Amino acid sequence: QVQLVESGGGLVQAGGSVRLSCAASGRTLSSYTMGWFRQAPGKEREFVAAINWSGGSTYYADSAKGRFTLSRDNAKNTVYLQMNSLKPEDTALYYCGRSQGSWVNIDVGEYDYWGQGTQVTVSS
Repeated sequence: QVQLVESGGGLVQAGGSVRLSCAASGRTLSSYTMGWFRQAPGKEREFVAAINWSGGSTYYADSAKGRFTLSRDNAKNTVYLQMNSLKPEDTALYYCGRSQGSWVNIDVGEYDYWGQGTQVTVSS
């Protein structure tokens, strides 16, 4: 079993920054691609970014490119999502997930473990 716990969300003004963390316990994440998704009220969960097992490759949704940076520290079993230049449309519940497939997975169904989510609210 893997437990994922997201943290770092909160209320931030437009143009501001926040760093989300996803810490794992139970099993190491070092062999897996990890991804971040978000879900706004009334909308489906959507892909934000993914990082491969070593951290050597990352992939971003168009909405995240140039503003978000994904990294990982396998020694700490933690994945980070640095979000800069935040916009009100970034407001959502942000989830991290462990991919069960090969690189790169952007579909929700390809992820087998999820955290409970952390809320990011961007005010205008």
